[in-house]
Amino acid sequence: MNRLTKTAWTGFLCAAATLAIGNAYAEEHPEDNPDTPARWVDFRDGTFKGRAIDTHADAVIKLDAPARAADGAVVPIAIAAQFPQTPARYIKKVYLFIDENPEPYAGSFEFTPDSGFATVETRVRVEDYTFMRVIAETNDGKLYSSVRFVKASGGCSAPAGKDDAAAEANAGLVRLTLQGPTVAGKPQLAQLMVRHPNRTGMAMNQVTRNYATAYFVRKVTVSYGGKPVMIADVNFSISENPNFRFWFVPRGDGELKAQVEDSKSKQFNAAIAVNPQAGAQQNASSKL
Repeated sequence: MNRLTKTAWTGFLCAAATLAIGNAYAEEHPEDNPDTPARWVDFRDGTFKGRAIDTHADAVIKLDAPARAADGAVVPIAIAAQFPQTPARYIKKVYLFIDENPEPYAGSFEFTPDSGFATVETRVRVEDYTFMRVIAETNDGKLYSSVRFVKASGGCSAPAGKDDAAAEANAGLVRLTLQGPTVAGKPQLAQLMVRHPNRTGMAMNQVTRNYATAYFVRKVTVSYGGKPVMIADVNFSISENPNFRFWFVPRGDGELKAQVEDSKSKQFNAAIAVNPQAGAQQNASSKL
């Protein structure tokens, strides 16, 4: 083998070794390739039709999620807008996508200028190590994303904490609370808690060895003074007993209302009177 041939062969071996190392690294560090998962690509192309998505969006939206979750069935996340909602500039919709869940599209949250902040905290199920991402759409039609890699497993197939029949019979308690004193015209943090099994249909009953059908909250509509402040279209990727923390702007005395609809078309409601001048902690609960 002449010197040229040896040089070429050595170069080939080095290139092959580099490629192999690169492939091995990619397999061990999938979080380095957030744009490649096929499920995400299909959803992106089908939903946004080639529209540009700004992936350097820390000035617009941030997703906070644990790098490793202690319990895949209850993974706390926070979707946080980085600027307040105003009529001139606001986030009108946020999409939540969990790549490796059985149903990757976990849902969407709609906001208005009366939301104060397009921010929501909740708890989700994660079935396997995955990218989790949010895509925010602003009122000028631009798209921005924030991505995290979460190490968790079994969240969608984990057995329910209670008997299926008992959990379903007790579903429907809805509670609204205000987090701290209210000030007229200032964003106010509130919390919505819903008692509901939010079954995935993929968890085996450890006693009967059967699978209960999916049964979950699918829509949450929150309004203040008759104006919408948050609309959530979600599915079983939200954890059992859904819990949402969100913002709204009380511009005067009014009523904060929540309507919850589940996959059996049952509706549950709660309302709370808000007096911004009072500045007292308030809460309300109701059952259909």
